[in-house]
Amino acid sequence: MTKQFHDNTLSADALDQIFREARSYNGWHDKEVSDEQIHQIHELLKMGPTSANMQPGRFVWCKSQESRDKLAEMASEGNQEKIKTAPVVVIIGYDIDFHEELPWLFPHTDAKSWFEGDEEGRKEGAARNSALQGAYLMLAARSIGLDCGPMSGVDLDKITDHFFADSPRHRADWVCAIGYGDKTTIFDRSPRPDFDKFNSIV
Repeated sequence: MTKQFHDNTLSADALDQIFREARSYNGWHDKEVSDEQIHQIHELLKMGPTSANMQPGRFVWCKSQESRDKLAEMASEGNQEKIKTAPVVVIIGYDIDFHEELPWLFPHTDAKSWFEGDEEGRKEGAARNSALQGAYLMLAARSIGLDCGPMSGVDLDKITDHFFADSPRHRADWVCAIGYGDKTTIFDRSPRPDFDKFNSIV
């Protein structure tokens, strides 16, 4: 008997919302992002795959005007207004000592021992996997109807010192504004490569 497989492809509308029509926004409508929506984003992003189920990402959600104004002081001039006016800006960081949580996150084996005594290896793993989690965060936000504006034009040392002051083993990596994007603030879409430009199948 031939096994039947269901077509689980998302609808064209869903793919447009998450990928094809999604944009990086520079300005925002004056509409709140709720705490419930922030929790929804986290509940989705945490399900994304990482190495040994490590969860190195550390997220600071700057929702108050005070926190966004402070963050804007640590950004390049071109990013300051984007941060001040966004409903929420999340700082995506990572924990260098993420391996301390592996006994319960990855109980199948002693994964913690893989990283003990290798801080440089932990930094590399933390940076890579928290970046993955940040990408999942953006996909999660888009999937619940929000827009994103990722930014790297910020002073990461200052952000780390201020927003992770109580967590000396945490490091900021980049930030992402989240809200309801104003389409009048975006450029025409930049070019995207055809498959053969940067791909090969071997």
